[in-house]
Amino acid sequence: MKRLFAASFACLACAAASAQDEAPKRPDLPLWELGVAAGTLSQQAYPGSDEQVRRTPVLPYVIYRGKVLRADNEGAGLRAVKTEGFELDVSFAGSLSSGGRSLRAREGMPRLGTLVEFGPVGRWFLNGRDAAGRLTFELPLRGVFEARDLRRHRGMSLEPELGLEGRAKGDPWSYGVSVGMLVGDRRLASTYYTVAPDEALPDRPAYAARAGLIAWRLKGGVSRQLTPDLRLFAFGRVDSVTGAENRDSPLVRRTTGGSVGIGLTYTLMRSAARASD
Repeated sequence: MKRLFAASFACLACAAASAQDEAPKRPDLPLWELGVAAGTLSQQAYPGSDEQVRRTPVLPYVIYRGKVLRADNEGAGLRAVKTEGFELDVSFAGSLSSGGRSLRAREGMPRLGTLVEFGPVGRWFLNGRDAAGRLTFELPLRGVFEARDLRRHRGMSLEPELGLEGRAKGDPWSYGVSVGMLVGDRRLASTYYTVAPDEALPDRPAYAARAGLIAWRLKGGVSRQLTPDLRLFAFGRVDSVTGAENRDSPLVRRTTGGSVGIGLTYTLMRSAARASD
């Protein structure tokens, strides 16, 4: 689990560290930056869980602003297509699981393993790439796999998201908010919500998960440049299983849950070469 958390937190730190990219006109930026991030995060163990997973990491991060290969505020991936109003990427993602301890709802069941996700992401800039308050629509389709054994396919996820992000000229604060949904196939839904007959208890009947909506998501984040090298960031997310396909699973213990985090990034070095776009 620690490896997956590292990937997730590093992506968040990278987003905060490169938040200056969100200004209305893209400034002159280094081709690459290396830094370190530290912070704390409390996340709902899975959509519908009544328990939190907490971590306090110190991690390195890298930003690379190449024309094709990128790791920046929009994720890490291979940008296959880029126009003024659209991008097609190959990107990567991760999410927290229960870690080394057993969740009460899943007592006697296999612990949720470390998962990694990757696949194509379409990104539309609805009011222009350089808008002061940039409105985007993203449509990522990712395969989900066990981190310890990538041959163990855990399903497919689709996560359409409408977001608003920006930073006023000269303002040290930047922001981002988004609303979206997480949809999974039967295999992914089973990872979270299936209870096999031999795992059933008097208060946890057997249940076969179905493909469909897993959760609605509302996300937000802010960051502030404190010095040329030091940046503060904070983020939050609310997940709701209202109307979800597996709302009736006995593993769903809470309709709405939240995740919050706060941290700092510090740039250790940056390239003299400049990003070409």
